[in-house]
Amino acid sequence: MTKSKLKKILLEIFAFGLLIFFFLPFIIVIINSSKTSAEIIRNPLALPGNFFQVFNNVVEIMGRDQINYFGAFFSSVVITSISLLAIGIFSAMAAWVLVRTKTKYSFIIFMIFLSGMVIPFQVVMLPLVRLLQTLKDITGIQFKSTYHGIILAYIGFGAPLSIFLFHGFIKSIPMDIEEAAIIDGCNKPQVFFKVILPILKPIFVTLLVLNGMWIWNDYLLPLLILGMGADIQTLPLSVASLAGFYDKEWSLILTSVLMAALPVVILFLFAQKHIIQGMTSGAIK
Repeated sequence: MTKSKLKKILLEIFAFGLLIFFFLPFIIVIINSSKTSAEIIRNPLALPGNFFQVFNNVVEIMGRDQINYFGAFFSSVVITSISLLAIGIFSAMAAWVLVRTKTKYSFIIFMIFLSGMVIPFQVVMLPLVRLLQTLKDITGIQFKSTYHGIILAYIGFGAPLSIFLFHGFIKSIPMDIEEAAIIDGCNKPQVFFKVILPILKPIFVTLLVLNGMWIWNDYLLPLLILGMGADIQTLPLSVASLAGFYDKEWSLILTSVLMAALPVVILFLFAQKHIIQGMTSGAIK
């Protein structure tokens, strides 16, 4: 066996080990979602005695007013969908203007956007809550425990990375395409929506998937803005409501975790080709 072939085999073994290591928590969730709470407490790593127990757990979750799964699922879909659309469109617009408008302020504005990527969320948690209260006092519009409040927050936190990636992609688009569109009679909005936006499709889809997984699974920001027990609840908040202070129904908790994670897992499996394409298209062009 040659040295290069041995090295390749060792790398494959190492990669397979990493796969098992990172996939193990999800496997444990799948196994324990088919158990009762007593079975989980007795041995969380053992195989379930009845794999159909997961359907009983799902039925019990659906009937719990405490979790309100359908309401939480609807709220998560609304918040995630509108936030993704707004982040994608507004970030693409901002990046396009910053790339095509060469002034002494464009670089400064771009760096201000990028600063949002390096500031930890924990630093702005309390100022964010105070800001929402201040906005209510000034405008009279309620931002806490509302759809528009949480969506605006996601736009603010999702824009920096999106602008950064769009900015690098748009720099690879020849200016001649836009000039030809202007000669054909297109104004600025038409150039963006009819020429630039279709070209941005690969990176646009990539950002939709990456931001979608983050927003769908996020717990801390909805907890700050929506709060526990409010009328509007996302799936992570509803799952957390099953964990009482003195009693934790592990079978229902892990089954609800699996139900909340499945849409994201399915989305990622179908969109992974677009993610790879979007991350490499700017470099190829």
